Amino acid sequence: MRIGAHVRDGDPLGAAVRRGAEVVQFFLSDPQGWKTPKPHPQADELRASELTVFIHSPYVLNVASTNNRIRIPSRKMVVEHAKGAGALGAEGLIVHGGHVNGSEQPEVGFANWRKLFERQVDAGGFAVPILIENTAGGDNAMARSWDALARLWDQVGEFGAGFCLDTCHAFAAGEDLTDIVDRAKAITGRIDLVHLNNSRDEFGSARDRHANIAEGTIEPELLAAVVAGANAPVVVETPDEGQARDISYLRSVLSR
Repeated sequence: MRIGAHVRDGDPLGAAVRRGAEVVQFFLSDPQGWKTPKPHPQADELRASELTVFIHSPYVLNVASTNNRIRIPSRKMVVEHAKGAGALGAEGLIVHGGHVNGSEQPEVGFANWRKLFERQVDAGGFAVPILIENTAGGDNAMARSWDALARLWDQVGEFGAGFCLDTCHAFAAGEDLTDIVDRAKAITGRIDLVHLNNSRDEFGSARDRHANIAEGTIEPELLAAVVAGANAPVVVETPDEGQARDISYLRSVLSR
Protein backbone atom coordinates (compact mmCIF):
# COMPACT_ATOMS: atom_id res chain seq x y z
CA MET A 1 0.00 0.00 0.00
CA ARG A 2 1.46 3.34 -1.06
CA ILE A 3 1.29 6.27 1.37
CA GLY A 4 2.03 9.94 0.82
CA ALA A 5 0.88 13.50 1.29
CA HIS A 6 -0.66 16.58 -0.24
CA VAL A 7 2.27 18.93 -0.86
CA ARG A 8 2.92 22.36 -2.28
CA ASP A 9 2.96 22.39 -6.07
CA GLY A 10 6.37 24.03 -6.64
CA ASP A 11 8.60 21.09 -5.65
CA PRO A 12 6.60 17.88 -5.19
CA LEU A 13 9.68 15.72 -5.73
CA GLY A 14 11.61 17.40 -2.94
CA ALA A 15 8.56 17.39 -0.68
CA ALA A 16 8.18 13.64 -1.19
CA VAL A 17 11.79 13.01 -0.18
CA ARG A 18 11.47 15.14 2.97
CA ARG A 19 8.31 13.26 4.05
CA GLY A 20 9.33 9.78 2.97
CA ALA A 21 6.28 9.77 0.69
CA GLU A 22 5.52 7.31 -2.08
CA VAL A 23 2.49 9.33 -3.20
CA VAL A 24 2.12 13.06 -3.83
CA GLN A 25 -0.98 15.12 -4.42
CA PHE A 26 -0.92 18.79 -5.33
CA PHE A 27 -2.74 21.56 -7.20
CA LEU A 28 -1.86 22.70 -10.69
CA SER A 29 -3.06 26.27 -10.08
CA ASP A 30 -4.49 28.49 -7.34
CA PRO A 31 -7.07 26.34 -5.51
CA GLN A 32 -9.27 29.41 -5.06
CA GLY A 33 -8.97 30.57 -8.67
CA TRP A 34 -10.11 29.76 -12.18
CA LYS A 35 -6.81 29.74 -14.05
CA THR A 36 -5.94 27.13 -16.65
CA PRO A 37 -2.95 25.10 -15.37
CA LYS A 38 0.43 25.72 -16.93
CA PRO A 39 2.96 22.96 -17.74
CA HIS A 40 4.62 21.82 -14.51
CA PRO A 41 8.39 22.46 -14.27
CA GLN A 42 8.99 18.95 -12.86
CA ALA A 43 6.80 17.15 -15.40
CA ASP A 44 9.56 15.03 -16.93
CA GLU A 45 11.00 14.10 -13.54
CA LEU A 46 7.60 13.20 -12.11
CA ARG A 47 6.79 10.94 -15.05
CA ALA A 48 10.17 9.24 -14.71
CA SER A 49 9.94 8.84 -10.93
CA GLU A 50 8.45 5.99 -8.95
CA LEU A 51 6.01 8.37 -7.22
CA THR A 52 2.28 7.87 -7.56
CA VAL A 53 0.79 11.25 -8.46
CA PHE A 54 -2.70 12.62 -7.88
CA ILE A 55 -3.92 16.10 -8.75
CA HIS A 56 -6.56 17.96 -6.77
CA SER A 57 -8.85 20.31 -8.70
CA PRO A 58 -9.45 23.87 -7.39
CA TYR A 59 -11.91 24.20 -4.54
CA VAL A 60 -14.04 26.75 -6.43
CA LEU A 61 -15.28 24.15 -8.93
CA ASN A 62 -18.94 23.15 -8.56
CA VAL A 63 -20.05 20.89 -11.38
CA ALA A 64 -23.47 20.46 -9.74
CA SER A 65 -24.35 24.17 -9.68
CA THR A 66 -27.41 25.48 -11.51
CA ASN A 67 -25.62 28.82 -12.01
CA ASN A 68 -24.26 28.88 -15.56
CA ARG A 69 -21.44 31.21 -14.49
CA ILE A 70 -20.19 28.55 -12.11
CA ARG A 71 -21.19 25.24 -13.70
CA ILE A 72 -19.91 25.90 -17.23
CA PRO A 73 -16.45 27.15 -16.16
CA SER A 74 -16.31 24.24 -13.69
CA ARG A 75 -16.84 21.72 -16.48
CA LYS A 76 -14.13 23.39 -18.52
CA MET A 77 -11.74 23.38 -15.57
CA VAL A 78 -12.28 19.68 -14.88
CA VAL A 79 -11.29 18.91 -18.48
CA GLU A 80 -8.27 21.25 -18.37
CA HIS A 81 -6.98 20.00 -15.02
CA ALA A 82 -7.46 16.39 -16.07
CA LYS A 83 -5.36 17.16 -19.14
CA GLY A 84 -2.69 18.73 -16.92
CA ALA A 85 -2.79 15.71 -14.64
CA GLY A 86 -2.37 13.41 -17.62
CA ALA A 87 0.76 15.28 -18.66
CA LEU A 88 2.30 14.32 -15.30
CA GLY A 89 1.32 10.67 -15.51
CA ALA A 90 -1.13 11.17 -12.62
CA GLU A 91 -3.46 8.41 -11.46
CA GLY A 92 -6.48 10.69 -11.18
CA LEU A 93 -8.01 14.12 -10.64
CA ILE A 94 -9.89 14.67 -7.36
CA VAL A 95 -13.04 16.80 -7.64
CA HIS A 96 -15.34 17.71 -4.75
CA GLY A 97 -18.95 16.64 -5.12
CA GLY A 98 -20.31 20.18 -4.98
CA HIS A 99 -23.83 21.30 -4.11
CA VAL A 100 -26.94 23.13 -5.20
CA ASN A 101 -28.54 26.04 -3.34
CA GLY A 102 -30.94 25.41 -0.49
CA SER A 103 -34.03 26.27 -2.53
CA GLU A 104 -33.10 23.92 -5.38
CA GLN A 105 -33.75 20.22 -5.86
CA PRO A 106 -30.66 17.99 -5.47
CA GLU A 107 -31.77 15.99 -8.52
CA VAL A 108 -30.69 18.91 -10.70
CA GLY A 109 -27.17 18.72 -9.29
CA PHE A 110 -26.95 14.96 -9.82
CA ALA A 111 -28.11 15.44 -13.42
CA ASN A 112 -25.47 18.12 -13.97
CA TRP A 113 -22.78 15.67 -12.89
CA ARG A 114 -24.10 13.15 -15.38
CA LYS A 115 -23.98 15.76 -18.16
CA LEU A 116 -20.29 16.36 -17.44
CA PHE A 117 -19.48 12.72 -18.13
CA GLU A 118 -21.91 12.37 -21.04
CA ARG A 119 -20.43 15.36 -22.85
CA GLN A 120 -16.88 14.20 -22.30
CA VAL A 121 -17.65 10.76 -23.72
CA ASP A 122 -18.38 12.50 -27.01
CA ALA A 123 -15.04 14.33 -26.72
CA GLY A 124 -13.05 11.12 -26.17
CA GLY A 125 -13.12 10.97 -22.38
CA PHE A 126 -10.95 12.53 -19.70
CA ALA A 127 -7.16 12.38 -19.72
CA VAL A 128 -7.20 10.73 -16.26
CA PRO A 129 -9.91 9.19 -14.09
CA ILE A 130 -12.15 11.65 -12.23
CA LEU A 131 -12.27 10.80 -8.52
CA ILE A 132 -15.27 12.34 -6.75
CA GLU A 133 -14.58 13.19 -3.10
CA ASN A 134 -17.11 13.08 -0.28
CA THR A 135 -17.62 16.41 1.49
CA ALA A 136 -18.11 17.58 5.07
CA GLY A 137 -21.03 20.03 4.99
CA GLY A 138 -23.95 21.50 3.08
CA ASP A 139 -27.59 20.45 3.24
CA ASN A 140 -27.82 20.10 -0.55
CA ALA A 141 -24.38 18.61 -1.08
CA MET A 142 -23.96 15.92 -3.72
CA ALA A 143 -21.56 13.71 -1.74
CA ARG A 144 -22.03 14.40 1.96
CA SER A 145 -24.49 11.69 3.04
CA TRP A 146 -24.61 8.06 1.94
CA ASP A 147 -28.05 8.67 0.45
CA ALA A 148 -26.77 11.56 -1.65
CA LEU A 149 -23.70 9.59 -2.73
CA ALA A 150 -25.92 6.71 -3.86
CA ARG A 151 -28.08 9.06 -5.91
CA LEU A 152 -24.99 10.62 -7.44
CA TRP A 153 -23.56 7.20 -8.33
CA ASP A 154 -26.81 6.27 -10.02
CA GLN A 155 -25.97 9.06 -12.46
CA VAL A 156 -22.20 8.72 -12.90
CA GLY A 157 -21.27 5.16 -11.97
CA GLU A 158 -21.73 3.80 -15.48
CA PHE A 159 -19.09 6.22 -16.78
CA GLY A 160 -16.36 4.79 -14.57
CA ALA A 161 -16.27 7.62 -12.04
CA GLY A 162 -13.77 6.99 -9.27
CA PHE A 163 -14.18 7.65 -5.55
CA CYS A 164 -11.91 9.44 -3.08
CA LEU A 165 -12.82 8.77 0.58
CA ASP A 166 -11.93 11.55 3.03
CA THR A 167 -12.08 10.44 6.67
CA CYS A 168 -12.29 13.94 8.17
CA HIS A 169 -15.14 14.84 5.81
CA ALA A 170 -17.06 11.69 6.68
CA PHE A 171 -16.56 12.24 10.42
CA ALA A 172 -17.67 15.87 10.09
CA ALA A 173 -20.73 14.75 8.14
CA GLY A 174 -21.75 12.49 11.04
CA GLU A 175 -20.85 9.17 9.41
CA ASP A 176 -19.57 6.28 11.53
CA LEU A 177 -16.04 5.40 10.46
CA THR A 178 -16.13 1.85 11.82
CA ASP A 179 -17.90 0.52 8.71
CA ILE A 180 -17.21 3.36 6.31
CA VAL A 181 -15.17 1.30 3.85
CA ASP A 182 -17.87 -1.33 3.42
CA ARG A 183 -20.60 1.30 3.08
CA ALA A 184 -18.66 3.31 0.53
CA LYS A 185 -17.83 0.26 -1.57
CA ALA A 186 -21.45 -0.92 -1.41
CA ILE A 187 -22.44 2.31 -3.16
CA THR A 188 -19.53 3.07 -5.48
CA GLY A 189 -18.03 -0.39 -5.90
CA ARG A 190 -14.57 1.08 -5.36
CA ILE A 191 -12.24 3.29 -3.37
CA ASP A 192 -9.49 4.69 -5.55
CA LEU A 193 -7.83 6.96 -2.98
CA VAL A 194 -8.07 7.66 0.75
CA HIS A 195 -7.58 11.15 2.15
CA LEU A 196 -6.52 10.07 5.62
CA ASN A 197 -7.13 13.08 7.87
CA ASN A 198 -7.96 13.49 11.52
CA SER A 199 -10.40 16.24 12.56
CA ARG A 200 -9.93 19.28 14.78
CA ASP A 201 -13.67 19.28 15.51
CA GLU A 202 -16.29 17.04 17.07
CA PHE A 203 -18.29 14.33 15.33
CA GLY A 204 -20.99 15.74 13.02
CA SER A 205 -19.58 19.28 13.13
CA ALA A 206 -19.82 19.79 9.32
CA ARG A 207 -16.42 21.51 9.60
CA ASP A 208 -13.56 20.60 7.28
CA ARG A 209 -10.58 21.28 9.53
CA HIS A 210 -7.85 18.66 9.31
CA ALA A 211 -5.54 17.57 12.12
CA ASN A 212 -2.51 15.30 12.16
CA ILE A 213 -3.29 11.67 12.89
CA ALA A 214 -2.32 11.67 16.57
CA GLU A 215 -3.70 15.12 17.36
CA GLY A 216 -7.39 15.15 16.41
CA THR A 217 -10.73 13.94 17.73
CA ILE A 218 -10.72 10.66 15.76
CA GLU A 219 -8.95 7.69 17.33
CA PRO A 220 -5.71 7.05 15.36
CA GLU A 221 -6.36 3.30 15.46
CA LEU A 222 -9.70 3.84 13.73
CA LEU A 223 -8.03 5.84 10.97
CA ALA A 224 -5.46 3.09 10.50
CA ALA A 225 -8.27 0.53 10.24
CA VAL A 226 -9.87 2.56 7.44
CA VAL A 227 -6.59 2.52 5.54
CA ALA A 228 -6.20 -1.23 5.98
CA GLY A 229 -9.74 -1.92 4.86
CA ALA A 230 -9.71 0.38 1.84
CA ASN A 231 -6.52 -1.14 0.40
CA ALA A 232 -5.98 1.94 -1.78
CA PRO A 233 -3.30 4.63 -2.07
CA VAL A 234 -3.31 7.02 0.89
CA VAL A 235 -2.73 10.77 0.98
CA VAL A 236 -2.54 12.68 4.25
CA GLU A 237 -3.75 16.27 3.88
CA THR A 238 -2.70 17.11 7.41
CA PRO A 239 -0.62 20.11 8.58
CA ASP A 240 2.78 20.08 6.87
CA GLU A 241 4.93 19.88 9.97
CA GLY A 242 3.41 16.56 11.00
CA GLN A 243 3.07 14.78 7.67
CA ALA A 244 6.29 12.78 7.94
CA ARG A 245 5.15 11.50 11.36
CA ASP A 246 1.71 10.66 9.96
CA ILE A 247 3.22 8.63 7.13
CA SER A 248 5.63 6.85 9.49
CA TYR A 249 2.80 6.02 11.91
CA LEU A 250 0.65 4.48 9.19
CA ARG A 251 3.52 2.38 7.88
CA SER A 252 4.33 1.10 11.36
CA VAL A 253 0.71 0.17 12.11
CA LEU A 254 0.13 -1.53 8.77
CA SER A 255 3.33 -3.55 9.05
CA ARG A 256 2.28 -5.24 12.29
